[in-house]
Amino acid sequence: MIDERTGPAHGPLCAAIATEIRDMRALIDGLATLLAADARFAMEYLEQFQLFDLLAQRADESAAVLDRIAAGQSAAEAVAPVRLTAVQTRLSAALAEV
Repeated sequence: MIDERTGPAHGPLCAAIATEIRDMRALIDGLATLLAADARFAMEYLEQFQLFDLLAQRADESAAVLDRIAAGQSAAEAVAPVRLTAVQTRLSAALAEV
C-alpha cells in the first residue's frame, strides 16, 4: 500500500484539482462570450455576475487544498475542510481511488 503522503498516491487528487481549474476556465470563457455578445450585459445579465463569486470560491478551495498538502497534511486531511459540497464530493471521490 502506498502512503497517501507520497507522490504516486496524489495522482487522482491532482487530476481532480486540474479538472476543477479547467471547469473554472470553461465558466469564465462562457461568461466572457455571453458578456461580449451584448453591450447591455450589465442590465440584462446581472445574475451571471454571480458566477465570478463561484469561480473565486472554487479557486480559493482548490488553492487551500494544495497549500495544506504542501504544509505536510495528508490528502484526506487537506480535503476534509473544503466547504463547497460539490468540490469536496469530487475531491473525496478522487481520494477513494487512491
